[in-house]
Amino acid sequence: MSHSLLAARRLASLPLALSALTLAASAQAQVQNKLDTVVTTATRTPQRLSEVLADLTVITRADIERQASASLADLLRNNGCAEMVRNGGPAATTSLYLRGAETRHTLVLVDGVRIDSQSTGGASWQGIPLAQIERVEVLKGPASAIYGSDAIGGVVQIFTRKGGSKTSLDLGVAAGNLGTAKLDGAMSGSAGIFDYAVSAAIDRSTGFNATTPDNAFSYVPDRDGYRRHEGSLRLGAQIAEGHRAELVALRSHVNAQYDASRSKPLVDDHALQDTDAARLAWTAQWAPALQTQLSYGESRDRYETTPSPYLTITHIKNLALTGYYQLGQGQQINFTGERAEDKLENSGLVTAGVGKRHRNAVGLGYILNAGAFSFQAHGRHDDDSQFGGVDTGTLLAGYEVAPGLRIVGSVGSAFRAPTLYQQGTVYGPDLSKPGVKPLDAEHGHNVEFGLKYGAGDTELSATAYRNRVSNLIIFGAAGTCNSTFGCYQNVSLARLQGLTLAGATKLAMVNLKASLDLQAPKDAGTGLLLARRAKRLGTINADTELGDWVLGAGVQASGARFDNAANTRMLGGYALLNLSAQYRISRELKMQFNVDNAFDRDYTTAFGYASAPRTMLVSLRWSPQL
Repeated sequence: MSHSLLAARRLASLPLALSALTLAASAQAQVQNKLDTVVTTATRTPQRLSEVLADLTVITRADIERQASASLADLLRNNGCAEMVRNGGPAATTSLYLRGAETRHTLVLVDGVRIDSQSTGGASWQGIPLAQIERVEVLKGPASAIYGSDAIGGVVQIFTRKGGSKTSLDLGVAAGNLGTAKLDGAMSGSAGIFDYAVSAAIDRSTGFNATTPDNAFSYVPDRDGYRRHEGSLRLGAQIAEGHRAELVALRSHVNAQYDASRSKPLVDDHALQDTDAARLAWTAQWAPALQTQLSYGESRDRYETTPSPYLTITHIKNLALTGYYQLGQGQQINFTGERAEDKLENSGLVTAGVGKRHRNAVGLGYILNAGAFSFQAHGRHDDDSQFGGVDTGTLLAGYEVAPGLRIVGSVGSAFRAPTLYQQGTVYGPDLSKPGVKPLDAEHGHNVEFGLKYGAGDTELSATAYRNRVSNLIIFGAAGTCNSTFGCYQNVSLARLQGLTLAGATKLAMVNLKASLDLQAPKDAGTGLLLARRAKRLGTINADTELGDWVLGAGVQASGARFDNAANTRMLGGYALLNLSAQYRISRELKMQFNVDNAFDRDYTTAFGYASAPRTMLVSLRWSPQL
């Protein structure tokens, strides 16, 4: 057994011990402000964290700065939210698996704007800017009854920085090994009825060799670096009492080197990823019990490789009216009306290289908080121009059996629409052939049960779930399309089940946070594990203040996984240690040191592709109040 796998298995028992310890330590704790944090992802309307029935994780700006993660995907993995698979460095093609679901089964929103690729399916994680993020909310479990397509495994909602009442400035500079250099800045404030926040960042790295000798097709022994720049703008106006208008825009550009073919070792291959999003919203409080929001958003996902001539562009437009009406004490009705339009530009599409579709949707929700008992019901109907109507629903209930301790449970359904690429290329169904039907949406049916405890500095949760995903789209045998190489087909059934344990507390002067996932994401037909997903994974993070120092350490561990669906090629388990130290030079100036993969473990998340070696970063951050 490898040392990394042994370490991963030993780590698996630690969160259990931590959970028992923190439960005992918190018996006399009092409810604290953290439980009053307002979140919106669970129901699409404001809710206190203590009232959320679903499995929800919040990552703050302080977490982002302290961990100094290389990308959003690293941040989510380090905080126990998802498994990560990446073909090389931070700017390489990245996949994330929430509860073992496919990466395309996670809905990604940036300030309410849907981010997706209608070519590969799912968000291009490597293109989502990290420096502009103020907060991330990760909802695990199906949420199509609230958001529509894509939310089979969960929702990741990203919130960029907002303006405050005082003018503030935030400047950061960093340098590290692997030729890494970073510079970012943000400014926010207000003037009269207006408020603003603007930010920008650039970073670059000479990187490391993204491929290993195992990669028979594209191994080239060189460094694969990247350059990235990003920016965001938020403008708000309190146009009248209870009425606010807001404009949000962001852009990210990544130029990443990669190895395309070992037969051309002197060719400098680049992947260019552009992510753009913009949204205009008007929030209106018509009465104490009635609030609405009218919004229009657009996003663009552009991916190009050079010198090889590949280009794909996804455009998404969304018009939505959402809101809520409070029926009385502890009762609320939520409502949604939406129209979404998807467009794909890709030379592989049969019809002039362009594919289009639209969806219209209506949704309704009911929320009840009656003392110890909580209940939610959400339903939605989506009408897709390509494959017709889809109905989804979710029921959730919770009961407080003791102060701070709740039993929760839910049942729900979700779907993911086929991508325009799957439908419209030579690999999509040829409807002129007898018996061939259009691709249907992928459907998820989830049941889960859990315990939640929250008091003082302590939060604990245990969630057991089972999600059956039918009509899974795979690239299968030829015959139903115009390609002799293979065709996209609805054939598979996946069974995603597991147990998630999570805990956070403060013991003496140390803040502790841990998570453990015991899961079995399998192909229900063969009983084999789904590719690149481990049966055990966990995290432990700790930090403490010592005078002007904040010292932190974190461990991410994963058990062994199989790289292929046939379960014949294994990827070994691993455990990584990350260290951080922050020193407050003055009230406005901080210096930080980060070391990731401190023991320089050699591991891989995808066969033939290397992962980052030991990385070191020194940062300086100046945050004056002007």
